[in-house]
Amino acid sequence: MEPLDLNLLTALDVLLREASVTAAARRLGLSASAMSRTLARLRAATGDPLLVRAGRGLVPTPHAAALRARVPALAEEVRAVLRPPPERIDLATLERVFTLRANEAFIAFFSVPLLHAVAQAAPHARLHFLAKPDKDATALREGAVDLEIGIAADVAPELRRQGLFHDRLVGVVRTGHPLLAGPGATVERYAACNHVAAAPRGMVSGPVDAGLAAHGLRREVAVVVPGFPDALRIARHSDLVALVPRSCLGHALPGSEAMRPGLEVFDLPVAVPEFAIAALWHPRLDADPAHRWLRGLVRGLCRAAYPPG
Repeated sequence: MEPLDLNLLTALDVLLREASVTAAARRLGLSASAMSRTLARLRAATGDPLLVRAGRGLVPTPHAAALRARVPALAEEVRAVLRPPPERIDLATLERVFTLRANEAFIAFFSVPLLHAVAQAAPHARLHFLAKPDKDATALREGAVDLEIGIAADVAPELRRQGLFHDRLVGVVRTGHPLLAGPGATVERYAACNHVAAAPRGMVSGPVDAGLAAHGLRREVAVVVPGFPDALRIARHSDLVALVPRSCLGHALPGSEAMRPGLEVFDLPVAVPEFAIAALWHPRLDADPAHRWLRGLVRGLCRAAYPPG
């Protein structure tokens, strides 16, 4: 491609408006001689005289007259494309669909509060929630997903991240389960129970199994289900012991289920590390003001539900 000087477009816009080299120079802050040189460059670029002498003034050629209706909008469009994005947005007029990918627990407990917060601030914005069957970052890279909620450690290297809260695994049984009677959930009694495991990707073994192995024990997984809500449902109606993130049991935000009825929660008898939950997004959206607003909204809701420390 031949090099283009887009400054010529602005100069052409002003020249056609003013039909005067002197007046155009004054508007653009140039000398008359510099403006004359710019007009000469425009004539060479377009192959047309553009402005010709008529008495003491200049008049546009037919080609210039035809351009006069097109150039202002084109010049403004170029200026809009090449200027930095606005730091602020008008949320009241924002029309945008935000696509978020998250697991069942996040959607169950945060979708309603997030919906209310978005509707109040940006009534024309829309939310689209997607299930998270895997950790593949392709959807973020290709722009099919705007924001993903996931474990901070499981992140593709180019993605941006923002910590939301810390989570931990807990045991869950039905109310009145014998595991919690007497001495409670000792490591031996825990391992002796039958378990229901949530394994959306088919991986049943995890950090709890490593902790039991350190004691020379293993748990018997009687049922494997796709997600944590399934595990909780089975635990409520059987003697199977479920293992879920603490966040699956609800929080204090309005509109969420504070605690699942018919279930009892207990701390695991083996040491299992906490894990950080983060918002993840592609760098292309890092400076986007609407996306930045959404990230702040999600972070604020998570911090209100799970205060740091």
